[in-house]
Amino acid sequence: MTGWLASITGIEEARLALAAGAHIIDAKNPHAGALGALTHATVHALVAEVAGRVPVSATIGDFPTMDPLAVTGAVAEMAATGVDFVKIGLFPSPALADCLDALASLARQYRLVAVLFADRNPDLQLPARLAAIGFNGVMLDTADKTGGGLLAHQPVARLAEFVEQARYLHLLSGLAGSLKLADIPVLMPLKPDYLGFRGALCHGHTRTHTLNTSAIATLAKAMEKQAALER
Repeated sequence: MTGWLASITGIEEARLALAAGAHIIDAKNPHAGALGALTHATVHALVAEVAGRVPVSATIGDFPTMDPLAVTGAVAEMAATGVDFVKIGLFPSPALADCLDALASLARQYRLVAVLFADRNPDLQLPARLAAIGFNGVMLDTADKTGGGLLAHQPVARLAEFVEQARYLHLLSGLAGSLKLADIPVLMPLKPDYLGFRGALCHGHTRTHTLNTSAIATLAKAMEKQAALER
């Protein structure tokens, strides 16, 4: 069954998402880029608050140059907060291959999830490399939150191939990127492990605003309704 991930900025938002039935709590700072990181103290407090009820993931921040030392350092520091998954954006960069090599040892210690960017001409052959290194999951997101959502950048057929490849490689799969309610009946039939949301959960559907109880409830019901149709 496809679950839903709620990107949150603190304990109060985590409580709202948990109450609505979110399957993954994702610690992220929407004011600091596509994968902006929260402080380690905040993430540590979130892990304590969630207390194992659902998995907690956290982003490490945006590293467009993919400097191996910077990325591996950020991963190790975020993993030390106790999160279940550390999410790493894989930006197109000459240093990407070296960065992946450097992450191999950390992939043996922590559960790492790679994020490819649908609006940055992603290399969809990377999941095989990620699986070989030892990553636990891979997802598609968007880097530019003003340039349209996931479906504006990738056709459904290509998304289906991405999810199927991840399944074949035994990687968790996620689809995100300014997703809206209308995207749920399009994407859930592809059977990714989760769909990721932020803006759709917020006041005014603006990702930099705070979470809105009504919007969260509406999205949770939409996910439940679609899941029922697919049983």
